[in-house]
Amino acid sequence: MKANRKKVFVFIFLVMAVYGRAQELHYSQYFNAPLLINPANTGFNPDYDFRVGGNYRNQFANVGSPYKTMGVWGDAKLFADRFENGWVGVGATILKDASGSLSATSGYASVAYHQLLGYNSLLSGGFGLGIINKRIDISKLSFDNQWNGKFFDVTIPANEPFAYNQATYFDLQVGLNYAYFASENMYLNAGLSVMHINTPRESFFDPTVSDNRLERRYTAFVNSSFKIQDLWIVNPNIYVSKIGNAWETVMGFNANRDLGGDGLQQFIVGLYYRNKDALIPMLGFQVNDMKFTVNYDATISSLSSFNGTRGAYEISIVKSGVFPSGAGRSVKCPTVRF
Repeated sequence: MKANRKKVFVFIFLVMAVYGRAQELHYSQYFNAPLLINPANTGFNPDYDFRVGGNYRNQFANVGSPYKTMGVWGDAKLFADRFENGWVGVGATILKDASGSLSATSGYASVAYHQLLGYNSLLSGGFGLGIINKRIDISKLSFDNQWNGKFFDVTIPANEPFAYNQATYFDLQVGLNYAYFASENMYLNAGLSVMHINTPRESFFDPTVSDNRLERRYTAFVNSSFKIQDLWIVNPNIYVSKIGNAWETVMGFNANRDLGGDGLQQFIVGLYYRNKDALIPMLGFQVNDMKFTVNYDATISSLSSFNGTRGAYEISIVKSGVFPSGAGRSVKCPTVRF
């Protein structure tokens, strides 16, 4: 019975990949993929001149073909000596998303401007442009009219109106970000972004058959940091994203524990909850300016009956640094740190 249920789920999953709205890229550690969430985050790293990062996510590993999402990104702060209390951020992201017969490769470039407002506020605005290519191996798919009563017979014609095995399009996004540094021990930050502003066409069918377009995706986040007794920095946050009628909400916290008294070595622990989907514990370690974090998504939705609560795992690495010349350090922005 379990094997039959698994086959049914895999079939439904594959059909949804072709006919339904494509899965939007997402990470549980959304805060470690800042350019994917909001282009206004580009160069928003006041203590440093640049960041580079990498993310890897594997989900549905024990239910059919797993979804594997991976990406590398980087950004830098520029022209701080040319603007009064402000700077420009530039960045780029490369992403790969794949599951069985369906894969997507995308690249984004983003730019943002950050302006200090007084002594304790920062307002940022950003713009991103991406190019996305999605491919599908139709030979690996099975359809309802290929069911012969006992199994899917690939020798039976699918009779599906595919016109292409790939789709390529441009994607536009825009975002705003506001930060308030209440004190040396408290920091608040909120952002809002809109993706797929141009509602690009995404379909493997001829336009006369299907003119499926990506709906605009709206994303908002709020996070804060509190320093406690010079030992802990606690970071509660919430992330909400909406595309069409689909919502994703992730809320929780992560906390850094100073291990050496100088902040150079920190232990990281966190716990998150994705609404009606998963409980997400997280662990990590930071050495100097290099941060490693890993999380595990334990499924708590109805999908748990198929995957035994085993949802996804995710790994993130982020490295921050300062240019040797010291360029960009002329802007002094208050931060919460050890």
